[in-house]
Amino acid sequence: MDARIFMAKENDFETVKDITQTTIKLVYPKYYPEGVVQFFCNHHADDRILNDIVAGKVYLLEADDVCVGTVTISNNEICRLFVRPEYQHKGYGRLLMDYAEKMISKTNKTIVLDASFPAKKIYIKRGYEPTGYNMIETENGDYLCFDIMEKSI
Repeated sequence: MDARIFMAKENDFETVKDITQTTIKLVYPKYYPEGVVQFFCNHHADDRILNDIVAGKVYLLEADDVCVGTVTISNNEICRLFVRPEYQHKGYGRLLMDYAEKMISKTNKTIVLDASFPAKKIYIKRGYEPTGYNMIETENGDYLCFDIMEKSI
């Protein structure tokens, strides 16, 4: 697998946004009701993505000259990890997780993340344990339920 991970720059904004929004819109409806999918789209809004890029927190994974995934690292938290649907189940998510964990382990003893339904099983396999549970009511009355997970390094 010929792949590289690099810090996103402001001119990568559209790419990060496309990977994030496309993945949410195509994958999340299989797990969540419409109100929750819209909540995720709004949560990963343009200004949040751009602010994280400017702050140097966003990374892209490029394979065969195509940006296939993204991850945001904020202190000891892994956020906004998405792989384009057509590139899922090929090891790219694992590469992004490995990279994020390595970066965080340089300055922290624990890693924290919010586990969506599609990713929870993967996180458990990687040694993450639930430390909390959240439930957020979305605008149309649907509920987003997710675990807060942690892993000691």
